[in-house]
This record gives sequence, C-alpha cells and structure tokens, in this order.
Amino acid sequence: MKITDVSVVVTSPGRNFVTLKIGTDEGVTGLGDATLNGRELAVASYLRDHVVPLLLGTDPHRIEDTWQLLYRGAYWRRGPVTMAAISAVDVALWDIKGKVAGLPLYQLLGGASRDRVATYGHASGRDLPQLFDSIRERLAHGYPAIRVQSGVPGLHRVYATPTAPDAAPDPANGFALPAVEDWDTGAYLRHLPRVFEAVRAEFGPDLPLLHDSHHRLTPLQAARLGKALEPYDLFWLEDCTPAENQEGLRLVRRHTTTPLAIGEVFNTVFDFQTLISEQLIDYVRASVTHFGGISPLRKLLDFAAMHQIKSAMHGPEDVSPVGTAAAIHLDLAVHNFGIQEYSGHSPLAHRVFPHSYTFTDGFLHPGDAPGIGVDIDEEIAAAHPYQQSYLPVNRLLDGTVHDW
Repeated sequence: MKITDVSVVVTSPGRNFVTLKIGTDEGVTGLGDATLNGRELAVASYLRDHVVPLLLGTDPHRIEDTWQLLYRGAYWRRGPVTMAAISAVDVALWDIKGKVAGLPLYQLLGGASRDRVATYGHASGRDLPQLFDSIRERLAHGYPAIRVQSGVPGLHRVYATPTAPDAAPDPANGFALPAVEDWDTGAYLRHLPRVFEAVRAEFGPDLPLLHDSHHRLTPLQAARLGKALEPYDLFWLEDCTPAENQEGLRLVRRHTTTPLAIGEVFNTVFDFQTLISEQLIDYVRASVTHFGGISPLRKLLDFAAMHQIKSAMHGPEDVSPVGTAAAIHLDLAVHNFGIQEYSGHSPLAHRVFPHSYTFTDGFLHPGDAPGIGVDIDEEIAAAHPYQQSYLPVNRLLDGTVHDW
C-alpha cells in the first residue's frame, strides 16, 4: 500500500477547522485534525507546502517512522504549527490502519479499559443566578462534572463568561479583530472563593466542580487561590499559572492540596517532563490535535501513569470532530484516564464531519466503525469557507497586555 493523494481541507461550519485527508492506492483514506485556533492557515500552509511532498509514495503503515521523519527531519522541532501538522498526519495514518484491520482505533491501542468515557461540561455566568441556571442546564444534559466560570464585579469581559450588556463592541476592519477582555487579579482572587461557596451551598458537596484560571496568575497567586478553594473540594484547578515555567509549580504544590491540571498549550513531552517526574500536577491536559497525534500522547500518558497522574484531554469546540474522535479512542484505551472535556459542536459541524462517536447522559463512546469513525462531506465543507478570526486578548485595567 502506498500514499497516492494528500489534501488539506479548510472549512468554517461555525468556526474554522483544518483537516488532512490521506488517500492510498487501495482506496483507503484517513483523516487527521490540524486545527490551530487563530492560526489555522499557518498549519494549512505547513502541510501543503512542506509535509505533503514527503508523504506521497510512502507506506501509510509506517506510522512511527513517518512521525520521526516529520519531527526530526525538519530540524526545527516542536512548536504549535509543526506539532498540529504532525498530529494530522499521525491520526490519519492510524485511521487508515484501523480501516485496513477492520477495527476501531481503540482496539489497536490495546482494547477498551472502560465501557464509556466520562466528561465535564462548561457552565458560566456574569452573576450567581445566571451561573446557577447554566449549571442546571449542564446537569440536565447529563454531565457528571461541571467547570464553573464566573464574571468578576467591575470587569466587563472575563474568559469563558457571557459578555456584560454594556461591554464595548469589537472593532471591525473588514474582518474580526481580537476581542479585548479586561482583568484585575486582586478582584478575581477575592471574588472566586465566594462563587464556589455559593455553588456548593446550592448544589451540594458531591458534584465534581472544576475551574480554569487560564494562565493568569503568578505561582504565588496560584498558591493563594488553591489554598482558598480547598474548603470547596475542587476536582481540579486548571492552568493556574503559565506552566512554561515548570519550576513555578513547585511553589504552588507546596502550598495547596487542590488538584492541578495543566497542558493544553503544550506540544511535547519536554513541556511536561518536570511536572510529571516531580508529580507537580494531577491531570495532563494535552490534546491529540496539538501534541503531535495519538503516537506521542499515548507515550506521554504511559509516562504520567508511572507517577499516578491521569489524562484529561483538551476538548474545546476548536478541536474538530476528527480530533475529538481520536481523543475518545485514546480515552477508552488508556488505563490512567481521568476525564474528558467535551464542548460539543454545532449541528452544521456534525453534518460536515459525520461520525460514529456518541454522547449519552454525559458519557462518550467512539463507536465501533473501523479507524477513528469520522468522515468529511467535502461538498458541505466547500460551501462554508474559512473566516478570518482571532482568539481574544487580555489587558489589565491600566492597558497592559496580560495572559489570556
């Protein structure tokens, strides 16, 4: 079997997705997700201009060899664009291998370690009544765990919460410029424990609750927050500080027993090396789409398992159904699974990417279709072309750019 055709599909069924499609001389095709939110065209170009020529004529079954070629052979290693491109190739080759074998991907990874995959959903509100309504809505959908994000008094735009009615509109010069959020760390640190106190009083002690600080705190501030949230028994505190400074997590760990989850912006095992070997985190948040694919992420999770650290793969709406499916297969197979983020996708995105995975009563299953179990309707995809868009940016009240 040889690779004879490779194409890159960029489409926007509600948001932008980049999909790699690999074809073979035996008519078997595979799909991989290469979406990098806000920088989608950079990955599409990397694939078309630099990766596709290397794949044509090669054996699709040589997954590990191809991965090493794309990683080591470029000389310029790592980085989100490179690793998203490599991920798309890796997942597409696993998809082909599963189809040739007539087996779903999780069977090639050792078979199922559980019957279904637990998820958490996102709840948010500008104030407590709106937040409570959002939590109830997620519970009605069956989510067994809830991520809680709250507005902060005095701030108009806060990550993952509804925009205040009087917030200034985004600028527009022919395309969507980044929305600008505002931030006050002191106000946030004072307000958030009160939010969780109210949520616990309303929903009781048994509901698993999560929270995402989204990289906005220093290690000392993160330690203070983790300590303040201990009475409310969080399932985890996510991205409490920018973890590129891995040593900073030592300070956080020394001062709080609140579980920590980190890694959605990481690309390789080197980003996690200290965090895992010193057990500075409890959950690995890397995604298949941004970590180079199934092959390296399975190795990372085996490394994490040696240190009693569990998986919690990134699952936002900007990981396409192709990337979502790959994650669910890995979730089902690995022993040290923790929980899967699941934001879902729009009905139109589901039409572009018909799939075998299911979401029932808060749990996912990849289905038993051969490969990853996702197809792409290229006609519908073509009817929804790329739309220029950006992730928001964050500024302190004095105008200084801050972490988003």
